[in-house]
Amino acid sequence: MKIGVLALQGAFIEHNKMLARLGVTAVEVRLPQQLAELDGLIIPGGESTTIGKLASAYGLIEPLRQFAAAKPTWGTCAGMIFLAKDIGSQQQPILGSMDITVDRNAFGRQIDSFETDLKIAELGDQPFHAVFIRAPVVTAVETTVDVLARLDDGRIVAVRQRHLLATAFHPELTDDLRLHGYFCGIVKCTLQANR
Repeated sequence: MKIGVLALQGAFIEHNKMLARLGVTAVEVRLPQQLAELDGLIIPGGESTTIGKLASAYGLIEPLRQFAAAKPTWGTCAGMIFLAKDIGSQQQPILGSMDITVDRNAFGRQIDSFETDLKIAELGDQPFHAVFIRAPVVTAVETTVDVLARLDDGRIVAVRQRHLLATAFHPELTDDLRLHGYFCGIVKCTLQANR
């Protein structure tokens, strides 16, 4: 199994380390041709506007759209924004792959970053300690989207739509491998279904 990590900007090195701990080959992706041999892709947190501009400059937008249409793709924080179909009135390049509406920087500025424990049934009974840094939030989902996690106030912070996954927080900034393992499970199931 080979999983790419979009390495234009943001926390891609941390995702690489998590995948390595799971024994998965991680490939840093900066050019369209690097997508060809991959079974899945992680779009990391960072700055969504910058990621979009760099992806446009490197000719990655359409290849990334095609990849996400067919293969497992996971967006964390800025990656969630990049995957969404609707980000409000913001003008920036996005993939528009997931049937979700996202509010960028829903919690305020860097100083308003926080950590909390989330109940994610797919990961078992133990809560997942989530790190939110200038995080987005999902404000609307289509019926094709499963909500995986909410904050105590009901706001949606993790979703899945078939082979697509998005989290508003940064699992790569914890020691907990469960979400990376969950994504690898999606990749394995997709590979088996396509054999």
